Amino acid sequence: MTFHPATQIPVMEHFYTIQGEGLYAGHAAYFIRLAGCDVGCVWCDVKESWTVEEKQLMLIDDLVNEVLKYPGRLIVITGGEPLMYDLTYLTNALKENGFQINIETSGAYPISGTLDWICVSPKKFKAPLQSTLEKANELKCIIFHKSDFIFAEQNRKFTSSNCKLLLQTEWSKKDQMLPLIIEYVKQHPEWNISLQTHKYLDIP
Repeated sequence: MTFHPATQIPVMEHFYTIQGEGLYAGHAAYFIRLAGCDVGCVWCDVKESWTVEEKQLMLIDDLVNEVLKYPGRLIVITGGEPLMYDLTYLTNALKENGFQINIETSGAYPISGTLDWICVSPKKFKAPLQSTLEKANELKCIIFHKSDFIFAEQNRKFTSSNCKLLLQTEWSKKDQMLPLIIEYVKQHPEWNISLQTHKYLDIP
């Protein structure tokens, strides 16, 4: 499927809610979930975002008009893997209307577009690019297995000294992994804990 990124972008869903995790947890935010992902995390909770269908193509102008209906001025671009696409045109259109733009990415692709906050959540299934890790404002590592602490430290080496370091349990493993994360952070206080508060609050 082909489309022109200056006018269209594949959108799985878009909605106004509360950011549930990371440094911006608790902030009102408009989520733009782009369709398409080739990272393939086995524990992904939005596997329906992996594929792209022609009916998901949305005019960027129409998307911006939808976003403008709400009072919040924080955008979260997520996926899928949003950096599979050139985000220059989408982010420029949002910036022209005064939005702050945050992105959540695996880091497997180069940064594109104008972004205010880059959250990289690296995955073993497709390694992040060092160049993307170096630009991360937030490194959010998901703990599914004990070995993920090692993976987190490996990726941390490529981030800047100002990057916020977060550990977050994979939701289905929270009872087993959260106690380990708590102890790890106590021993390594440069890391903080991120919780998926939107799941506790039962909001999208």
